[in-house]
Amino acid sequence: MQLSEILQKINQGWVQATKEPFTEHPLAMLFRKEFRQKIVDIVEEFDPFYEVKASVGAGNWASVPWLSILNPNMTTTTQDGVYPVYLFKADGTGFYLSLIQGTTNPTKKLGKRLAEKQAIEIKENILNKLPKLMSWGSRDIHLNAKTSLGQSYEKANIVAKYYDAKSIPSDDRLKEDLNILLMLYKQLEDFSWMPKSDETTIEPIIGQNFESLSKPFLLLAGISGTGKTRFVRQQALASSCNGSLEDTYCLVSVRPDWHEPSDLLGYTSRLSGDTNYVTTAVLQFLVKAWQEIEKAGINLEGRAVTGEKTQLDNVRPYWLCLDEMNLAPVEQYFADYLSVLETREWIWADKDFTYSTDPLLTSNVIKNLSPEGQAKLRTDMALPEGALWERFLNFGIGIPFNLIVAGTVNMDETTHGFSRKVIDRALSFDFGEFFPNNYDEYFSPKSKPKTLSYPIWSSALESKELLPDIDADGAKSIEFLKSINMVLNNSPFKLAYRALNELLLSVISHQPQTDTELQAVWDDFLMCKVLPRIEGDVDKLASTQSNNSILGDLLLTLSIQLDDISAGEVRRDLSRQKLDTEDKTILIACRSVAKLTWMKNRLALGFTSFWP
Repeated sequence: MQLSEILQKINQGWVQATKEPFTEHPLAMLFRKEFRQKIVDIVEEFDPFYEVKASVGAGNWASVPWLSILNPNMTTTTQDGVYPVYLFKADGTGFYLSLIQGTTNPTKKLGKRLAEKQAIEIKENILNKLPKLMSWGSRDIHLNAKTSLGQSYEKANIVAKYYDAKSIPSDDRLKEDLNILLMLYKQLEDFSWMPKSDETTIEPIIGQNFESLSKPFLLLAGISGTGKTRFVRQQALASSCNGSLEDTYCLVSVRPDWHEPSDLLGYTSRLSGDTNYVTTAVLQFLVKAWQEIEKAGINLEGRAVTGEKTQLDNVRPYWLCLDEMNLAPVEQYFADYLSVLETREWIWADKDFTYSTDPLLTSNVIKNLSPEGQAKLRTDMALPEGALWERFLNFGIGIPFNLIVAGTVNMDETTHGFSRKVIDRALSFDFGEFFPNNYDEYFSPKSKPKTLSYPIWSSALESKELLPDIDADGAKSIEFLKSINMVLNNSPFKLAYRALNELLLSVISHQPQTDTELQAVWDDFLMCKVLPRIEGDVDKLASTQSNNSILGDLLLTLSIQLDDISAGEVRRDLSRQKLDTEDKTILIACRSVAKLTWMKNRLALGFTSFWP
């Protein structure tokens, strides 16, 4: 079949195809195989190292199907960089051969408005460097897409040639047009076309290889020896830049006799006659994290700190590991942090941010020290006089936004349990489920945990525009949580606004593009935020809606809400990625359904909980 015939069939059949089942649809097969192979044949004659990728959707039909051509010297992904691409109009009336920019990673990194602004600057830079592009095609495209992702292609377009479905040219003409664009595309290797503001900045430390957490407090629970503490250490090492953990990692072993916040944050002492403050390793580490923020040039004047998005690229995560965290009652010695954690607030205005938090150590405590006591406190914290010290004097020492607290816990007869107050404020990971030990890969690991970074949002309401198209306005996630809450109604496990906010922040963090990926986010949310709250005997877990238990009702609900991922290993692992392969995706089974089934079976013995 000729290339022109294939293109005609795609355009003629596209609208009808999107109304029919996606799986193994003939048009999808035509696009992915025959159309792709025709382009591969042309591209390999030009450069055999170029890669051709084609997509009509992932699990569901895309609004705008595409076929891209990637120069590995410039980009290896369609999510960023510049590359030629065939884009088909959503109404099937024609298609474009476009030189375009990837939009996913810039939007995830910069936010929608700033990413669009950068795309315009890149477009102008490239057209100025290669004026021949202007005579090859037009600057504007119109795809008639109804989704924001499809519409974003229009703004990311640099130059394009349009082909009407009613008058598709011959194969020779199509090949000639593609070869001309490929030659112009290759010339871009010799030019610098990123915006000048980006060219003059320091190479970012925190980039697109980091996954933003939705919460800066983690509980890593599991049997002894699974690697929980090592996990935190490796996370700190991944962002240390110099291979040293001296700055970005602090390991604190929790003592069984800790019963108040002073055990963690220090206390005022008058034993020597002067009013001094006895510091701790934790308080000193908090100050180190604040110094990292100061080094990035972020404004520390005023109660809230302010800065630009690009400055965050050079603020490393600081990892505080509280080892064996529940050897002492967490609600007692960690009370101040748990309360102040909820006062964190991020406000974004385009590329500018404001971050504020209540103090862990108030300014009054510092001001009430004697002059000698203040000098000693600065010395103990290795803090010179300056803007940061003045900030502490005026507003106290709050939670630095780049601090991530990870508590390792073992749930057995020697440790304390967690109240819902603690669990509601944390991301609880059943470590063996999220990061399983595989003996066969002990010497030659085939996967690794993703590198994590601190959250840069606190309210989904403030970050609503960052929600992906698949969950526009958070509508699907809200309905999902409502269905869960219907089961938990009239029980002590019912969820409130905080749970909804953190679910939406998780969606923003992971940016799912399909229903399957969205359900994977819901699955992990259940494992981290909902199921750890549930425990009790048969009476406590009795359902008010059926003859079943709450666990049984939840399983029935999830069979509907997680229908795409509830059977088989079909969902993407959001916490790990493959090593030494081009496709980093790891597919796993639904975690929450398996955990609920285990909890339900355990209830038959009289009592159950999330923890082993």
